[in-house]
Amino acid sequence: MAERVVRLPDVGEGIAEAELVEWHVKVGDVVREDAVLGAVMTDKATVEIPSPTDGRVIWLAGKVGDLLAIGSDFVRLEVDDKSEPASAKLASPAASASAKTPGHAASAPRPSTSVPSEAVKSHSSATRPSLTGDRPLAAPAVRLRAREAGIDLRRISGSGPAGRITHDDLDAQLARGRAGTAASPYAAQTAVTDIKIVGLRRKIAEKMSIASSRIPHITYVEEVDVTSLEDLRTKVNGQKRPGKPKLTLLPFLMRAMVRAIAEQPHLNAHFDDEAGIVRQHAGVHIGIATQTPAGLMVPVVRHTEARGIWDCATEAARLAEAARNGNATRDELTGSTITITSLGALGGLVTTPIINLPEVAIIGVNRIAIRPYWNGAAFVPRQIMNMSSSFDHRVIDGFDAAQFVQRIKLLLETPAMIFID
Repeated sequence: MAERVVRLPDVGEGIAEAELVEWHVKVGDVVREDAVLGAVMTDKATVEIPSPTDGRVIWLAGKVGDLLAIGSDFVRLEVDDKSEPASAKLASPAASASAKTPGHAASAPRPSTSVPSEAVKSHSSATRPSLTGDRPLAAPAVRLRAREAGIDLRRISGSGPAGRITHDDLDAQLARGRAGTAASPYAAQTAVTDIKIVGLRRKIAEKMSIASSRIPHITYVEEVDVTSLEDLRTKVNGQKRPGKPKLTLLPFLMRAMVRAIAEQPHLNAHFDDEAGIVRQHAGVHIGIATQTPAGLMVPVVRHTEARGIWDCATEAARLAEAARNGNATRDELTGSTITITSLGALGGLVTTPIINLPEVAIIGVNRIAIRPYWNGAAFVPRQIMNMSSSFDHRVIDGFDAAQFVQRIKLLLETPAMIFID
């Protein structure tokens, strides 16, 4: 038997390290070639690392949440001498040591390349090695939820195609667990659970902390009468249009922002505060904050200035679905120049959105509610929505922020103007 070292590959240009977010194997497991060993994350993109050969796992690089250097040892396998290429046996232990990054979690000590026969016999008699090729089919987001809930996916029968386990299957398993262990609502609960912040949640926490500490936010709130816009949406959605998605408020807001940015292009920008440069973009790449099972993601509708209402609606819906299913690519999750955030029906009256660094503006949508509105003669019911928007006060003055929001308000209250060049 020989040892095969699987190193963490280059997962993106300019990436020096990646966060370990999931192990698909454990020490002692027998794996087949191309079976997934684990997954790492960088810049909100999750990459699965496959096994290059058949073998048995004898060492893993660390725990979920650790930061691993590109090129460092990821997994070590015990392989058959006959099937192992000669070039694969020349793994240098110095490469692993030189790849460690100061300040981050170090790999465990390198084990001996030979495993005592007694240990092999003990392991074989105690448990039957699991084959990762037989692991349950499930999306990364489903696996993350299962891990956080302490659920073994091998105990769940998938209802999706080819037996794939879905979020609905996971919800049903959680419901069964609650029903079987229901406690009195008046019983004292003393348990304390420590939950390590890893993966996407840690990325979000880091980015929000930086944005909040470095950007002096100014938040501007304005109410918008969307009665006419809602009437238009209702009429359009009532017509059967094959191949067309249902129109929400979002594509109208996107087009209104494009019109407003044409008059105030300095709001469609990135601020490099270290270099003291504002990079103003001609292309309007709107990030759409989207809640997913794994956390908040911001897929990007690129070149909104070149898209009509239907195109905006189709692309926004496609990207949101990809983000929720864990299928969004790195390119689809980066490069926004201004962002929209909305909680839909849970939007509340007012929010204070945090700017998506390094952008300089974010538009927040609150819920629509019927309110009494004075038209000069009487109070009439109107559909009113607040917009809560934040701006980087280092480069955007309060007057410019107000002017930008007022322009969007006018366009949404008179939706025909959105389509008039």
